[in-house]
Amino acid sequence: MTHTAPPPCVPLPHDLLGQVQAARHEQQLTLADLAARIGTDRVWLAAALDGQHPFSLPLAQTLLGTLGLDPAHAVSLTCVPMRGAFQTLPPTDPTVYRLYEVLQVYGPALKTLIHEEFGDGIMSAINFRLELRREPHPDGDRVVITMAGKFLPYHWAAPEP
Repeated sequence: MTHTAPPPCVPLPHDLLGQVQAARHEQQLTLADLAARIGTDRVWLAAALDGQHPFSLPLAQTLLGTLGLDPAHAVSLTCVPMRGAFQTLPPTDPTVYRLYEVLQVYGPALKTLIHEEFGDGIMSAINFRLELRREPHPDGDRVVITMAGKFLPYHWAAPEP
């Protein structure tokens, strides 16, 4: 099996992601606008700009070029991040806390239903799609979040003698 090595990782220059966000706001680009310009999904881009996903080198170059930032820093955006490293539990941001609360309330029920429907296993967040949309409603618009993760059954193996 052939394995392609990732490009050499260079630590992010101080606050590069902050510079990207500042340039996006200065140019009055929504995440949907920027995602369309660089050819990616807005939810993925939002997470990547929070330091949760690495960019491909061409996408990093396109992002920086689109925002008028130094393309020499593109390789820094290709490093595999330490996902979730800076998050506290429970979360302190009100929006993130409410999502956490949803999982506290409905997580066990969803687990039961997943096991009932699919068997003993998990929903992967690695092979995963996340979508967000607005749904009009007379009592106030609804936030609709769709998660689609690959089901991975547990496989238990006895230790080798």
